[in-house]
This record gives sequence, C-alpha cells and structure tokens, in this order.
Amino acid sequence: MNDPGSTVPAATPRLDPDASGLAEAAALLRGGALVAFPTETVYGLGADATDPAAVARIFAAKERPRFNPLIAHLPDPDSAAAEGVFDGPARRLADAFWPGPLTLVVPAHSGTRVCDLARAGLPSVALRVPAHPLARALLSAVDRPVAAPSANRSGRVSPTRAAHVLDDLAGRIAAVLDGGDTPVGVESTVVACLGGPPRLLRPGGITRAALRAVLGHDPARPEAADADRPAGPGMLASHYAPRARVRLDATRIAPGEAALLFGAHHPEGYALACAALNLSPAGDAEEAAARLFGALRELDASGAATIAVAPIPSEGLGEAIRDRLARAAAPR
Repeated sequence: MNDPGSTVPAATPRLDPDASGLAEAAALLRGGALVAFPTETVYGLGADATDPAAVARIFAAKERPRFNPLIAHLPDPDSAAAEGVFDGPARRLADAFWPGPLTLVVPAHSGTRVCDLARAGLPSVALRVPAHPLARALLSAVDRPVAAPSANRSGRVSPTRAAHVLDDLAGRIAAVLDGGDTPVGVESTVVACLGGPPRLLRPGGITRAALRAVLGHDPARPEAADADRPAGPGMLASHYAPRARVRLDATRIAPGEAALLFGAHHPEGYALACAALNLSPAGDAEEAAARLFGALRELDASGAATIAVAPIPSEGLGEAIRDRLARAAAPR
C-alpha cells in the first residue's frame, strides 16, 4: 500500500488541534502525505489537490474508483473563485452559504490548480469552503487546494470523529488532526452550476428549502447519471454502507436485527432487537443527522446481519438522512 513518495507511519498518530498540530498537518500535506481533518460535516481525507501523486494516494488509501471526482477545499471564497468559473446562481449560492456545508460543481477555470486526477478528467471542478475553524486554519496554512473526500474506505460509513478515521485508515495515512465530533454529521450538499439551471446532485447539510430561498426556485434534479462516470462527488448508488444489510422504513423489527430508531414511536418488535439506538427521541432532524454515521457504525459493531431503520420524514435535513440511508441499503 505504501509507496516511496508517501509518509505513512506504522501507527497513524492523532495530532492535537493546536498550533503545533496544525503546523505538522500542513507540512505533511505540502509534502504529499495524507492527513485526515475535521470539517463541520464529516472528517475529510486531505491531500494536495495540485499534486497528482498525492491525489493518487487518496484513491489507494480509500480503495476508491478513480472515475469518482473529489472535492477541493479552500480557506475562503476568493481562493475558491480562482479555481472555477461562477455564473450568477453559483455566485449567489457561494455568497449565501460559504463558509459552510455546500459544494459547488462549476466549470474549471483555465488556470485551476486542481489536478486532472482530482477532477476525474472532467472539465468541471467541485469546490467547497468549509466553516469548521480548524479546517480553515489548516487550509490557510497549506495555501493550496486540498482534495478531501470522507476519511473512510470507499463505500463505508463516513467518519464523524477521529476514532472512526482510525478504524478504517490506521496505517494507511500519515496523521489525523483530532478536532472532536463533527457538528453537522452528514456530508455537504452538492449543487452543479454548469450553464443550465442549478442541479442538486446530493442533498446534505444545506437543505432544499434553503437553496430555494436563495435561487428563487427548487434546484433541478440530477440528470440520469452514468453509473460508470458520476458528474460529481457522492453520486455512487451504493455508498456510506456498513457491513450489515440495511432495511429501510421498517415498521416491525425482526428478532436479532439491530434497530435504528427515530422519534418517540417505536416499531413493533423493537424490544427483541439485538441492539437499538435512537437518532433523536425528540424527532429532531438536526440531531439525527449529527448522530447518523456514528450510530450506523455502533450498530454494525453489534454483529447483526441486518440494521432495520424506522421511518424518517424527508423534510429539511431528513432528505439528506434518507439519501445516505438509501445508498447504504443499495445493492453492493
């Protein structure tokens, strides 16, 4: 797995979220190594997006298909604007939601520093300015675009704390910058602004209603995506998956299943579950989103063959939660 140009210790260290930890993480990234770091959504697996060899290490560490484009992270909107071409809707969305959990897929600027491998050979580039203060401090210190998909094996459950990163990638990456639990808990919303009406490629931390308030209309649905060549990140049908099978909208829990609950109402038979967690007893979608990936990992660790998921409404952040669960339940 390791190559001569990488810096991968036998045991991946956690770096403290202080000046020393930031300086070490930035130096590793500038040197071509992989460093996981927190954003407000999930932990990202960072590499210098200008360096094809560094980006290739992401694909190797994650065992990720190279046709799947990566999001380039920048410390501020002006830095992002230098990498892509923003039309009116893209500018309005950036002004409204950056820094924050929004990724914009726009035409790549002729002078973009984001390498072709990070863009999966596409003429577009996926850009994000995260809101997490530790992420922004790291990106400012690196002073170049940082490609950073979620810091887990490809297709597995995304990490919301440093321990989750190490569960999947210990010994495969140089370090993880430990910033504690991530507050949003589901990945960024991805919107494509490529000349036509803006298209919602992936629901996430920015809700459809918030996008509508800025655009004046609902974003268009994604075009029929070529399964072998996604138009943007996070579009693979099977993704975010635990080892256990995931069964959605369960109104009854079978004996021996693990149960993922939501709200005060419990499905029939939940008391016979081998393990049970409630994303939000109060039925709060924000609380549920923040707990989703951690709960999936914990229930998966129970050894249950199936995780039965109680119905979750699709309003607000519920749309992003249901999207992730549908991908976790997809055929693999």
